Amino acid sequence: MLLAASALKGYAVEAQDGAIGTVKDLQFDDRTWQIRWLVVDTGRWLTERKVLLHPSAIGKIDYGAQTLRVALSRQQVQGSPALSSDLPVSRQHESDLYGYYGWSPLWGGDLYGSELAGAGFGPSRYFGNKELYDDLGLGNHGDSGDPHLRSVSEVKGYHVHATDGDIGHVDNLMIDDGSWGIRYLVLDTSNWWMGKQVLMSPYAVSEISWSQEKVYLDVTRERVKASPAWDPAAMINDIYEKRLHEHYGWSGYGW
Repeated sequence: MLLAASALKGYAVEAQDGAIGTVKDLQFDDRTWQIRWLVVDTGRWLTERKVLLHPSAIGKIDYGAQTLRVALSRQQVQGSPALSSDLPVSRQHESDLYGYYGWSPLWGGDLYGSELAGAGFGPSRYFGNKELYDDLGLGNHGDSGDPHLRSVSEVKGYHVHATDGDIGHVDNLMIDDGSWGIRYLVLDTSNWWMGKQVLMSPYAVSEISWSQEKVYLDVTRERVKASPAWDPAAMINDIYEKRLHEHYGWSGYGW
């Protein structure tokens, strides 16, 4: 199932023996488009302390109750390496978390499959690649922030450019709740195309300029206009996704 990243903010996080806090943000790797961390605000329980939880710790998502249930105890979370209030997260802190909880930095690495050929900025070059551990810099236990770790909140509002001009801005990100990979960027076409929203795969992203807050795509404006219409109020199903991917020539997701 696909869910909007914005909808996850504020979700309660429940350990096996009680409440932990609420989701404040999501951190993703800008090379793999994989959610790497959930930033959880523990509120009064740990005196406003924020903790990072890996998606692999999530056992169940209760959409009705807007709650994430994790396979951890409160004591485990309380004893986890303390997160500095200064983001981005350091490689040292990530390494400490992987060691403390026993999580794997390669979790979710086979989301798209290593057999999918891809070039440029898209995700396929990293998925299923066992060199990812080294690429993530986890062998370097430095205190510097990971330059590839980005906030979902940060990218919202970034201007989006096709090969032949501006088409709008990033309004949201759609996440696969099984793999915790970012499946689509939701683009608001603003004044260019009557404000319609369209879905764009990370496969189409050729570059992101974080300093200029811009996302560049390898598709034309006309290609976007001719894409299958998307109803934001409707559930995204396999039929629509297949049409969308066929239109752009993107690889599928296990179809």
